[in-house]
Parts: sequence; structure tokens; C-alpha cells
Amino acid sequence: MIYLNNVTKKYYGDEPSLVDVTLTISSGEFVSVIGHSGAGKTTLAKLILAEEKPTSGTVFFESLDIHQLSSRELTQFRRKVGVIFQDFRLLPNRNAYENIAFAMEAVGKDDAEIANLVPHVLALVNLSDRTFHFPHQLSGGEKQRLAIARAIITEPELIIADEPTGNLDPTNAADVINILKKINDLGTTVILTTHNPSIIESLGKRVITFDKGKVIRDEVNGKYML
Repeated sequence: MIYLNNVTKKYYGDEPSLVDVTLTISSGEFVSVIGHSGAGKTTLAKLILAEEKPTSGTVFFESLDIHQLSSRELTQFRRKVGVIFQDFRLLPNRNAYENIAFAMEAVGKDDAEIANLVPHVLALVNLSDRTFHFPHQLSGGEKQRLAIARAIITEPELIIADEPTGNLDPTNAADVINILKKINDLGTTVILTTHNPSIIESLGKRVITFDKGKVIRDEVNGKYML
């Protein structure tokens, strides 16, 4: 599904954020990307989302060279990707239902589709009883689960979760990870960036370790090794 070929990313005046990275992530995988702050995890996510361009090398999504896409093609590509952020990025003046509906409206779904699908997704993330609550009325864990619901409502092929448990207590973090596992079990590819060793070991999935922009380990047994 995703293939990086000799990718280097250097920001002006700084050390490279990624250095000659080559890796493949297959459809349906759950991959954790770990490393200390500044190791290159967020840069990797931004390159896959085409928010940044590589200094050298190529990034493919299936057969598409992401950074050669036209604006229209890039819009179509991004509809295949759901993103979950550490800081939630919810719309503060819209309730839970409306936050999810807004994501559906953005991809052209009609009112009937929205009314049919939103309750199912809220149930999937255990927020049915918070349907008409606004973000300021939700706990941190509930906000993150709402962010997940918004990310998956358009049925993306890939979910990128960038430190989604960074602001959560262990109980809420476990809830979020369990939802991501459930989404993955349904066939969606998941890329999780984190530095939490307990999460990594509980997953027992593939772990790619970055250090100073380089891939230093690629393990399939879910071991946190830095």
C-alpha cells in the first residue's frame, strides 16, 4: 500500500528529519512507528499525507507517486486517508454528531447517508450517549474517540494516528487503542506514532523504530526497543 524509496527530508538550516528511508507498509497492517521526540515520526506522517515533500526519494500510495499528484488528484487521495491528531482538532461550535457530519459533507455525502451512518460510528466508539454534546462537554478520552469517529466515517483505506494517546490517562489510552485495533480488524491499515512502550507491547504488531531520522529497527513481534 505505502512504499518509501530512499526518502530524505531536510528542512532549511536543520539536520535531516529523515535520512534515506526505505520501507513498505502493506494493506491491512497495523504498524507502530516509535522514536524519541525529533526522531522523524511526524515528518513521516506529513510526507505520507503530502503535507511535506521529500528533499529526495519517492513516496507511493499503491501505484500513485503522492508528490506528483495534481491538486484534484491529491484531494481524491486524501479522501482515502483518515487522520487522528493528539490535539483532537474538533470544531468547538458543533456537537459530536455535527463534527462527524461535517466530515461527510466535505466529501459530498447527502443528508440521508449522514443520518444513517453517524449513529453507527458513534456507537462504534462508544459515544452514543454523547451525540449532542459539544467538545467542551467531553472528557479528553471522549474527544479522542470522537476524533476517531470523524476520521473513519468516510471509510478510509488508511488511518494515520499521530500520538493519539499523548494527552490521555492509561485507561482512556487503552480505550483508544482498542478502537484502533477494532478498525484494523475490519481491514483498514493503521499507522500509529507513539512513544508509549506499554501500548506497543500490548499490540503485539509490527514496530518501526526511528532514531535521528533513520530506521534502526523493524520488528514484527511488538517489542519496544530503543
